[in-house]
Amino acid sequence: MIKALDHIAYVVNDFDAAVDGYARLFGRTPNWRGTMHGASQVWFQLGNMALDVIAATGEGPVGDTIRARLASHGEGIWGVGFTVPDLAEAGRRSERLGVPAYPREEVSTNPETGATRTWQLASLRPKSTHGINLFLVEQAPGAERWPVAPVTADDGSSVAGLDHIVIRTPNPDRAAALYGARLGLDMRLDRSNPDWGTRLMFFRVGDLVVEIAHDLKAGIGDGPDEPWGLSWRVADIEAAHHRMAGQKVEVSEIRTGRKPGTRVFTVRNAPGGAPTLVIGPDA
Repeated sequence: MIKALDHIAYVVNDFDAAVDGYARLFGRTPNWRGTMHGASQVWFQLGNMALDVIAATGEGPVGDTIRARLASHGEGIWGVGFTVPDLAEAGRRSERLGVPAYPREEVSTNPETGATRTWQLASLRPKSTHGINLFLVEQAPGAERWPVAPVTADDGSSVAGLDHIVIRTPNPDRAAALYGARLGLDMRLDRSNPDWGTRLMFFRVGDLVVEIAHDLKAGIGDGPDEPWGLSWRVADIEAAHHRMAGQKVEVSEIRTGRKPGTRVFTVRNAPGGAPTLVIGPDA
């Protein structure tokens, strides 16, 4: 059913600051700017998914929804959209597996140029997703793909795509049932590490990972899951570190990654505050 991660919806208070911040972090300019019913939006299309930065900038139902979300949860990841080839069939399958979806809807944004961009999606009901805003986005086979956001630096130092998204859960077995059995993502790892105090589960989708993290010391609970952090992929970790530091992106020192053959650094001032890691191969 699910073929890839389509995009992450990311809500912020200060729209212009967030767009500028992600443009500097990614080394790319957004390839779409639009408005939709009281909200403004920019779209950074990367190689394997997109980041959709949204803020309430006027009056309208979308703007009201974003203001309510910011008041209840603050800035950061608002929703995670998965690509499916046939929205109707995916909706029927998810219904049979206990993850019902709301009816199909068309999302449309309109930039100042008068052009329009639309896409079809169906949100999964939050009671069945344990509070996470998950939705399915139709990408029919053979449909034209959205162009990748233009780079403003060399390809090695610019962000190429998402490596993994981290979702925190108070109930790892419940999360495993949702992402593995019901949504059909490919579980590649299930490991508890007492040194980290965490149980980690990796679910492969496309060429990236949905990482489920559980705090072992907290025990098992029935509270909601929480979308938490993002790890971005670069080809040259040294070049990316140098470029970001020179563009006033606050970064840690480069260190050895937990994944064999990688090095990483932390971005300390990512727009919207989501914990952010940059990962690249060890030369």
